[in-house]
Order: sequence, then C-alpha cells, then structure tokens
Amino acid sequence: MNKANPMESFLTMELHAITEKAPVELKDAVFHAVFPGGGRVRPALCLEVAGALHMPIGNETLAAAASVELIHCASLVHDDMPCFDNADTRRGLPSVHKKYGERIALLTGDGLIAAAFEVAARHTAAHPQFGEMVRVLAAAVGASDGLVSGQAWEDRPDAEVDIVHDRKTGALFEAAAVMGALLAGANPEPWRDLGKALGAAYQAADDILDAAGRADLAGKPVLQDQGRDVTSLVTAVGLRPAIKRFHKLAQDAANAVPACDGRDRLVYLVENIAARLCPPALVAAADREENTNYQEASEYSRASM
Repeated sequence: MNKANPMESFLTMELHAITEKAPVELKDAVFHAVFPGGGRVRPALCLEVAGALHMPIGNETLAAAASVELIHCASLVHDDMPCFDNADTRRGLPSVHKKYGERIALLTGDGLIAAAFEVAARHTAAHPQFGEMVRVLAAAVGASDGLVSGQAWEDRPDAEVDIVHDRKTGALFEAAAVMGALLAGANPEPWRDLGKALGAAYQAADDILDAAGRADLAGKPVLQDQGRDVTSLVTAVGLRPAIKRFHKLAQDAANAVPACDGRDRLVYLVENIAARLCPPALVAAADREENTNYQEASEYSRASM
C-alpha cells in the first residue's frame, strides 16, 4: 500500500476487488466516479478523529473512512444526473452520466452505495462497534435524516435551508466523525456536533460557490441553484449574509472539537478546510458593496467565468 497516500491505495485495491467481474463500462464508470478524488474531506475527518483518540491507521480505520467516501461519491453521481442538477462536469471532468450514459450512471451510484457497506463489512466485522458503525452509516444515507431525505427536501419550495443542509451534507460528516470515535472505542456523542457544524459549513460554502464562484474552481457547473430554483443558503438570505453565516459555521466547527490529546491537530484541520472552502475572492466580491444581492452575485459570476 502507498504509505504516502494510504486512502487512495486502499480505495483502488477495494474497487478492483468489487468490480472484478463487472462489465467493463460499469467498472470504468465506478473508477471515474471515485478518481481523481476531491478533497476527501469526509474520510480525512474520520481518520483524524480516530487518530486523535489514539486509534492508528490500519485496514479497519481505512475501511470505515472509505465507506463514507464511497457513499459521498455515489451521491455525486446521482446528484449530477439530468433528473437533478443535469451537470456536465464533476471535479473538472465529464460527469458519469455525460461520459457513460444515464443507465450506467444510475447503476454506478447504486453500486457504490453497496460497495461502501461491503468494504466496511470486509474489514470491520470483528470490531466490537461494527453493528453501530453500520447503523450510523445507513442512517446517514437514509430517507429519514440522511442524504436521501436531504435531496428530496432540497427540491421542495417550502424546505428550510437548515433541514436541507443538515441531511444532505451534515449527516455524512456527522457519520464520519462518529465512526472515527467508535473505531477508537470512545463515546461518539461529543463528536456529533463537530460533524454537523463542519457539514453545515461545507454546504454553505458549496451554495456560495454555486452563486458567485467559477466553474474552473468548482470543478462543476455553477449557477445551478438559481436555475433550478432549489433551496440554498444564498437563495434564502443573499450572498453577503451567506458568507457571514459560513464563517460562523466554520468557527462553530472548530469550537466543537471535543477535548482530547489530538485536539490542536483537529482544530487545525477544520480551519484548513474552511480556508479552502470559501476562497478570499468570493468574500472580496461580496464586500465591494454593502447591499450585495443574489442577482448581482450571479452577474459577477458570469462575468468572471
């Protein structure tokens, strides 16, 4: 395994095993959906929480972290499809449905969800908290409080932004933090707030990037929320208040790191993530006028693309 990047090596090894007998186009689509990865923020959070609680990196920790990332990749494949965002690109490359067609894209997303639980079961079944980790992961995906529910709420005109963010994004971040604590045999409850706050900050930044960002920075089309009239932080409160809200959420996430030996490292990780999520150029654009509104932000985005 590549010691410099064990997560990428682990994901590659597991996906080769899982797709060994798959049709070539499905196997290719699965790898296209997972590599190259984005920030791998969710698995990093899982590993860092486990490490802060003295759980070394090994197959158990890598499998738990990888299972969260595979669910995330599956959600991106489905999110990009014509029935949702109809996005042509993802991470700077053609989206799965654009390159392989809608049928293969749908199956790729489904396959990645199944792969997440297969990877977790293969490497963590002997762990005392295996059952609870699987339950936490399933709930993060689910139709009640998970990302499936969040995706459904996003398309409703009466949806509350906090509910959409908490379920569509926060649930998987929460699962990553909680699973990291469970791996280390620690009480997971103090870690839930960290996952929720970081997830909320992440989704707020994504909404801001969509409204006032650039496609080359986002790695995907922008102005999607405005075009589809979906619930987002920017459409709800405006660009400038959204940026202020993002910074508060990022600070909340840093403050939510529980006391532990590795707390300073975790706080640094959270602050680093926040700095990457909301580029200074977006803040400068909003600060040029005290009363920046969503229409102005959209025009700025178009002009800068």
